[in-house]
Amino acid sequence: LAGGAIVDRYSPRKVLMLTKYANTLLLGLLAAAVLSGDPALWQVYVLALAIGLATAFSLPSGTSILPTLVPRELLTQANGAMMGVRQVASFAGPLLAGLLIMLFGDGKGEVKSYTGVGLAFAFDAFSFAFTAWLLSKTVPHPGSGKPALHTAQSLWASVAEGLRYCWNDNKLRTCFCYWAAVAFFITGPVQVAMPVLADHAGSNAGAYGLLAGAYGAGTLIGMAFSAIKPGWRIGSFGTTILALDAAVGLLFMPLGLINATWQGVALLLVIGAIGGFLQVNIFTWLQRYVVPGMLGRTMALFMFIFMGIAPMSSSLTGWIMRSVSLQHLFLASGGLLLLIVLVTFASSGMRGLNDAITPVTH
Repeated sequence: LAGGAIVDRYSPRKVLMLTKYANTLLLGLLAAAVLSGDPALWQVYVLALAIGLATAFSLPSGTSILPTLVPRELLTQANGAMMGVRQVASFAGPLLAGLLIMLFGDGKGEVKSYTGVGLAFAFDAFSFAFTAWLLSKTVPHPGSGKPALHTAQSLWASVAEGLRYCWNDNKLRTCFCYWAAVAFFITGPVQVAMPVLADHAGSNAGAYGLLAGAYGAGTLIGMAFSAIKPGWRIGSFGTTILALDAAVGLLFMPLGLINATWQGVALLLVIGAIGGFLQVNIFTWLQRYVVPGMLGRTMALFMFIFMGIAPMSSSLTGWIMRSVSLQHLFLASGGLLLLIVLVTFASSGMRGLNDAITPVTH
């Protein structure tokens, strides 16, 4: 939340650039510590904490910068392309790290060598330096408005102002409460129950890889579709969200009943595609709807909801699975999602939510 306030005060580009410099330095130090021998655990803790703090500033700046670089009418395509590339990178990064560790050593065996781990961190440091150079070549779009200006307002007063802005806006308040409820009931089963589902369906690590890969591939397909068909809707924007979330609830319910890996792959491919489509369009709607001076704080709150709720949802799912079967867990999760959609449709104005092309001035 503090990172979002800093972004609005100075500009997404400046803050994102600083986070890249910081991560380059921190990961370089981590790589040096690993390559020099067996690093002390406290060093890893300190560097991990610092990298996490840098991420707290890179997330709101990274999600707020796109409206300053492209015309507003092209935000859906730009978000689809950017998130699609990020999804591919989320597969390629671990593969590259695993290859380096496999070739150069992971610290196990008679002769301990952490060279592979150190090289993986060194390459990560290089990637931040390289993207900092790429970011320096970006040029703000002429219609993006004036950059944020430094104000005398205190940091926490700025955070409070952002929270009030989101709460006082009926559309943002409704959407954030709805997304928080959806994240709470869906994130945990996806993260925690998936390995159990893989064991149930295929009884091996390969089954888990196929299920996770299907979900990731579906997400990429959904992101690509949103870029190709940016105006595709089921009625209004709000109705589209509710209808697609209802579909996810229906697809979730039979997941615990599958007895073959291919069945889980088919279901998760579709669930991932719906999720990817919604991700791109929700980010785009927020970037278009929120006034530029509040975008950093709004996106920070949006990310805070998901990153804060995810571990709570996972913990609750793990606790519930001690006494509830996999079939009942997925049936309950899907049913609760359907209930949330129906209550939201009936009791709020979310179904009338439309795409915002120009920023509002409220």
